Amino acid sequence: MSGSALVLGGGGPVGGAWLAGVLAGLTAAGIDLGGADVVIGTSAGAVFGSRLRSGVPAADLYERQLSGADAVRLPVTARQSASFLWAACGSRDPQRSVERLARAALRARTGPESDVLDTVGSLLGDVCEWPERELRIAAVDARSGRTEVFDSHSGVTLLEAVAASCAVPVVWPPVTVAGRRWMDGGSRSTANLQLARGYRRVLAIVPVPRAVGPHPSAPQQAAELSAEGARVVLLSPDRAARRVMGRNLTDDTRRPAAARAGHAQASALAPSVADVWQG
Repeated sequence: MSGSALVLGGGGPVGGAWLAGVLAGLTAAGIDLGGADVVIGTSAGAVFGSRLRSGVPAADLYERQLSGADAVRLPVTARQSASFLWAACGSRDPQRSVERLARAALRARTGPESDVLDTVGSLLGDVCEWPERELRIAAVDARSGRTEVFDSHSGVTLLEAVAASCAVPVVWPPVTVAGRRWMDGGSRSTANLQLARGYRRVLAIVPVPRAVGPHPSAPQQAAELSAEGARVVLLSPDRAARRVMGRNLTDDTRRPAAARAGHAQASALAPSVADVWQG
């Protein structure tokens, strides 16, 4: 067991803004996130992980949340929410739950896949190529329900990998990559901490600690890694952050406040993070 893993979870536009604030707050406190041996990104975490790994300063990611840049129009109807919940919560078995969600995603009447690619492309901006240092992007196969990983050796573009990881079931269509259909990497686990197995130090920044349905939470996954000998720090929104984030994580008006809350939380927790991450 060796090396360090930075794990960035999903959470929609608002959760992503909180995550950007945390990244900026930790960096401002002198914590070198760029030194991670691997960055593992899921959904919104895939977007920010790709940009951070490609050299975009955390401070810039944060400022874009405050300024209103990186806006994502992702209207979710009551019918879509009900369909998502019915599928994900219709079974107590994790595999059956994700299979139900996948079937719902494949059947749903949504816009074209190009909507996902265009939106993700605008968020990535000038980041088009896989970074030199290791980056792993999690997505869920919409046929099998398995969580799999894209990296620079997968033979797909960075845009395709991140779009697959961001394809919210029922809201956006599963994205076709390498001849297969993929949906949001957070469908089974919002952060996929299991992908950090084998690393000695793990810093997980997780806007939403638990996926909808009977799936393991981020704290449970962190405990498993700790039991295996890893030193793990898990950061999730505190009470103040949850209050400003609200329940609708697609509400663009909440992004600036969420980003500030993440920055403040990171500043307060920086010493304990540094003890593990830089120890």
